[in-house]
This record gives sequence, structure tokens and C-alpha cells, in this order.
Amino acid sequence: MPPFRPAPSWLADAVLYQIYPQSWADSDGDGIGDFAGITAHLEHLSWLGVNTVWLNPCFASPFRDAGYDVSDYFALAPRYGTDDDLARLVDEAGRLGIRVMLDLVAGHTSDAHPWFRASAEDPGDHRYIWSAPEPDGTLPPGFVRSPGSRPGGYLPNFFDSQPALNFGYARQDAAEPWRQPVDAEGPRANRAALREVMDHWLRLGLSGFRVDMAHSLVKDDPGLVETCRLWGELRDWLDTTHRQAALLAEWGDPQTSVPAGFHADFLLQFGGPSDGLPMRSLWNNGTGTVHEHWAQREHCYFEAEGRGSAETFITAWRSAAALIDDKGFISLPTSNHDFSRLRCGPRTAEQLPPAFAFQLTWPTLPAIYYGDEIGMRYIPGLPEHEGSVLEPTYNRAGSRTPMQWDATPGAGFSTAPADRFYLPLDPDPDRPDVASQRADETSLLHLVRRLIALRRDTPELGSRGSVEVLHTGYPLVYVRGERYLVVVNPRLAPVTFPYEGDPRPVEVRGVRVRDGAIEADGFGFGIFAL
Repeated sequence: MPPFRPAPSWLADAVLYQIYPQSWADSDGDGIGDFAGITAHLEHLSWLGVNTVWLNPCFASPFRDAGYDVSDYFALAPRYGTDDDLARLVDEAGRLGIRVMLDLVAGHTSDAHPWFRASAEDPGDHRYIWSAPEPDGTLPPGFVRSPGSRPGGYLPNFFDSQPALNFGYARQDAAEPWRQPVDAEGPRANRAALREVMDHWLRLGLSGFRVDMAHSLVKDDPGLVETCRLWGELRDWLDTTHRQAALLAEWGDPQTSVPAGFHADFLLQFGGPSDGLPMRSLWNNGTGTVHEHWAQREHCYFEAEGRGSAETFITAWRSAAALIDDKGFISLPTSNHDFSRLRCGPRTAEQLPPAFAFQLTWPTLPAIYYGDEIGMRYIPGLPEHEGSVLEPTYNRAGSRTPMQWDATPGAGFSTAPADRFYLPLDPDPDRPDVASQRADETSLLHLVRRLIALRRDTPELGSRGSVEVLHTGYPLVYVRGERYLVVVNPRLAPVTFPYEGDPRPVEVRGVRVRDGAIEADGFGFGIFAL
């Protein structure tokens, strides 16, 4: 790998916020969120203390997978607005000290993309992975029949409507002639196209990309060696061309993706040697909603019954952090658009404060999924929408419902009739909203704001400070930067832990340090100065 330059200096202090653009704020009354709606609500993020935003895909698309099926990387989807609308969003965000990142779908396009339509008619085009039909007319396993005059079929990367871009195969096989090497003409053209797309948007003022399915580019790649080499080449180009741009991976394996060239990677419910177990062992945001492959395999730590342990997560984090060292960052999200929210299943609103106390004081980059800061919940039982259903029990729509800005019937999201909303609102009459919580200083929203401010003003609590873990059971007890004691009790029952000292409370709810012990009430947390 090339000797990468350090990550952009601003990234170490980033508090990330993920916006699902079609669900955040609708400015024109069509029921779908847009750029102007985001711009109109940037003050919320500024007040909260967020300084980095990433938007789910907003490129032209037929929306069979909610925009992850791109039909033109250089055009914005009209539902969100124009190039000028995005420019205003980026400019206004910059004025407020907020950077904006886009979501880059690198491994596939829509089958409506002109590249694919041309490839489906031209047997000499190798931008995608094509196989010839077998003598009996069948296709190799996994291939989808060509929609054009080209015989044979193509390899999809996710849904059948998302043909995989050809970045080559790490291993060739004479019996499978579609396995082109990574330096073949098609793979070279696609690597060049990635640079062109990234360069286009970075020159317009965007601050980087979160890369979808970043591990999926080179096929049959043991150890992902060739995939890592590909991203290393792109990182080397980025370092020389756009030095302040950040590259975040949807990989789920920071100890592989960061040395490969990414500045940071998200811990996810899947990915890595343990297939997402560390994240699921922390907070299982999939209760009753995810495919059994990603279902909980042990009790998670942030549950009321208190049957879990933080040891699984912390051990995995230590291992990854040691390998990454100062090359980049691990990002810890509250949730995202693919999995249930932090408030899901049996997890109630009163269980969220200790989760945020942990997330915003642990040495990772925190990523807040829109609405989690007010305790929006996963909504079960919604209809399939834009590819949201992957399995009968796995519907992602429940995590993509409209942002709840106020207590009006439309929740301040849109003036459109409710039946035209992108997705239905949470029907609970007591659903949380920004306006109500902003007026209540005891709310979750105010707590998250105070925790972000404390993190911003206290380097020891940031992404680079040291951590000494004193206890991984209940309560979780650790010291940051040798100066701050953090206590988190995610279970309902109170707990105690022996501790000698008289630390000063900084942000505390239901935790006391006295008589040689830490006493933590159910769902209590505390940050103390030593």
C-alpha cells in the first residue's frame, strides 16, 4: 500500500449525522424530503453541535432500492431539487461550520444506467460482468438473463436491478471466462470512472463520501487483497488531489478497510471476522425485524434485563484500534437506514440516555442517525417501499419514516396530505418531536446536545483520547484520558461497583460515588472529572 497522508485534521473532531433525504424535510409539499428542506433545518444541527452530515444517495435513480440504484452519477434526482439547491445547502452548511458528504454507490449501477443499457447490446463491452449462456440455454448460478440483444446474463451486486460493475476477479478460471483480471480494460475503465465521479462532486464543495458496499468491488477476492489494493490506489489519488476530503466505508471491518485506504469505517450489524457480532452484542437494533443471519446471537449489553456484557464489543474494538493506530478512525453509529433504530423492539425511550452517554464518550467517531437524538422509534408493519423489504421479517421502511419536527398532524415534515408522505408517520400520539424536546431541558435532545458539547470541549473524551476500562459488566466503568470517569448502567436494576475516590460530577443522571463505591440506578449514567 502507498504511504497514505494523515486523515484530514477535521475528521478527528467530527460528530457525524446521517440524513435520509427523502424523509428529513419536505419544502415543496410533494410529501418527499428535499435539499431545500434540509437547508431550512440546518439550524437544528448547528444547535445540536453536529459538524458533519452525510446524505443517503441523491443521484438520478428509478428508486427500486431507494436511490442505491444509480442511473446517472453526475445528475441529481429531481425529487430532491437542482444542482443550485445542493450548492445552497453546502454553502449554508459551511457557513454554520457543517461539512456535507455524499453517499457513493461504487460497486453497481441501476439497470437503467446508460452504461448498462449500452452493455446489454454490445458483447464487446466489459463495464459489467457478463456470462455466455450454457449450451442448454441456462445461466451460471447468480447471473440474471440479459434484457438486451446481448446473449447470456449479467451478475447483480444486490437486487437484480443493480448490475455489478466489473472491477475484475482476483482469481481466474478457464471454465468461467467472465472472470477478467483486475487490470483488464473494463475494470480499468471503472476505476477511472470512480475517480471522475468523486472529482466532480468534490470540486463542487462536498467534503467526501460514505462508500456503499465498499468491500464488494473485486470478485472472488480471498482476504480482499485486490479490493484493498483498489481502494489504496483511490486513496493515493485522493491524497494528492483532494487532501481535505474524507472517505468513509460501509465495510463493517475497520481493521481491514482503514489500512486499505479509508479514513474511517462504521461498526455495523454485519461485516468483519465476527460478522457484526461486536455491534450486535452492544445494541441489537434488529429485535424482531432482521434476517435470521443477522439476528442476535447473544444478549446485547444495552438491554433492560442486564444479561449481556460489554466485553465482546470492547475486545473487538481494542483489536481493531490497535491495528488501525493513527491511520484512521472507527465510527460507532446509533443505527442507520438498513437496520432498526436504537429505540426498537422492547427498548424504550428511558433506555436511550445511557446509550448516548456511552456513544459520545467512547473513543470512536459518533454517528447519529436522524431522529435518534429525540428517540424516534422503529415502526413495524409498514408496507414495502422502494426496495425496503429484503425478507418477510426484514423491512427497512420502519427506520426510514419522516422526521418528527413538531406536534402538528404532519409533524412539521410536510404540508402534503398524509397519504402522499414518502412513508407514514409514527402513528403514536405521544411520538417525540424536536420542538417539544427543545422546549424541555430535561429531554433526550438536550442531553445529546450537552454530551456533544462536552465532547467538543474536552479532548480527553474525543476520538483520540486514551481509555482504561475498569469493568465490563454492569455498570460499565472506564476512564478517559486519565481525567474523566464514565459510568453507564443500561439495565433496569440498580448496580454497585467498588471504587475509591471523590470525583466531581460533570453530567450525571442516577449515579453516585460515595463510601468506596459507585452506585448506579437503573438506566443511569455519569461522567465525572477526576
